[in-house]
Amino acid sequence: MFETLQTNLRQALRTITGQARLTEANMRDALQLVRQALLEADVSFPVVRQFMDRVSAKALGQDVLQSLKPGDMVLHIVYQELVDLMSPADPSLHLRDFTKIMMCGLQGSGKTTTCGKLARMLKQSGRKPMLVAADLQRPAAIHQLQVLGEQIGVPVFADLESKNPVDVCQRAVREAQAQGCDVVILDTAGRLHIDEELMGQLRRIDATVQPHQCYLVVDGMTGQDAVNSAKAFNEALELDGVILTKLDGDTRGGAVLSVKAVTGVPIKFLGTGEHLQDLEPFRPDGMASRILGGGDILEVIRRAQMEIDQDEMRRQEEALARGEFTLDNFRDMLLQTTKMGPLGKILSLLPGMGAARELLQQVDAERDIKRLIGIINSMTKEERRNPKQVIDQSRRRRIAAGAGVQPHEVNELVKQYEPVREMMQRMAGMGMRDRMKMMREMQQQIAANPGGGLAAMKKGTGKRLSSAEKKKLKKEREKEMRRRRREAKNTDRTNGQE
Repeated sequence: MFETLQTNLRQALRTITGQARLTEANMRDALQLVRQALLEADVSFPVVRQFMDRVSAKALGQDVLQSLKPGDMVLHIVYQELVDLMSPADPSLHLRDFTKIMMCGLQGSGKTTTCGKLARMLKQSGRKPMLVAADLQRPAAIHQLQVLGEQIGVPVFADLESKNPVDVCQRAVREAQAQGCDVVILDTAGRLHIDEELMGQLRRIDATVQPHQCYLVVDGMTGQDAVNSAKAFNEALELDGVILTKLDGDTRGGAVLSVKAVTGVPIKFLGTGEHLQDLEPFRPDGMASRILGGGDILEVIRRAQMEIDQDEMRRQEEALARGEFTLDNFRDMLLQTTKMGPLGKILSLLPGMGAARELLQQVDAERDIKRLIGIINSMTKEERRNPKQVIDQSRRRRIAAGAGVQPHEVNELVKQYEPVREMMQRMAGMGMRDRMKMMREMQQQIAANPGGGLAAMKKGTGKRLSSAEKKKLKKEREKEMRRRRREAKNTDRTNGQE
């Protein structure tokens, strides 16, 4: 998300962070780079000008220039101004005993899919939503909404014969009340562009049905066009919020940073993927942190609470507290993690995990997880409980044949399992801060030795390694990697001869 903007801002701020002393001249040079990064991201020019005026006034003050860490203070100023630029935000839907939500948007913005995502989120929170197919211009949109409703287990009101969307919405509200539904989501018609016919239809639905909330779904990749659409729709309907979609690609970010400042309409949700769980409440502080490369740990926690089976997590914690972490636990942990979404996306939300994410982009992480689960499922109960002592050469061949992999891959899994087991047992007795510290150490280890995976967890000795010692350890790791590759090749040759 916003990779180009993130890179440009980090490069601009890197010129001043870490320096002991700054002058007004090099501070202005750095701020000019920040301005250029925002303009290249398609942020509205008046918004950029006002933003830079506020940042410059604070960054060029004597309190910053004469401080001990001026670069860090400028970073904080930029972060706070980004938060203020996108604030205030209100992700609440302001639900009542019976709530009517009207969804608007142009064709191709992802409006119908967002209706399904919102219904799924409401259902998970204990509400009983109903989807209404009021986009009568496109039969495909009606069918799409019916498919989405079937996938998430939500009723869909549709009338393939009617040509009157106002009548459809009125009858849908009565039907929802009759079925005991407490939220109605109206998927209204879209157009390729804004025209009077579209606006007139939306005004009639708004006046007749009187929805409690009216949201506009806009394509986040369209930049200033998204802001202009939001402005036009708001003048016609008085929007309660904007939902930005398609933010999982290399979106420039102009719409996110401009829409609130230009229209005054708050951003409610972000669509960050094609899956139905890829809808997240918008938080200005979390978004500003992501833009500056700091991740968004609160969003990771929210996803975990929403997607992961909490009873299963408690059982895992209890097992770890007893000192147990078998391959069964490891498999269950992998399965629970995949429910939160693609691994690369989760790592992008964790602070300091950029290197690990770049490594994952070089491989198919989801495919590798499925491969590991297949290997574990091919083992007996005793082999999963104590793999290092139980699995010999003949068992390794049997497991590999059952999982459709090479024997050396089974061996690699067993070797990797031991340090993971030790790490999980150590984390069981730690608080959140110590766990995050261990995660950072693990990320540094992976970045230093990409092909070798995790090594056995080292106990702290209180001794710092010298540069020579670090180089020696690096050479030893590289030597170990070459040895593992030779072993793998020899194993493959042996299997081929047999």
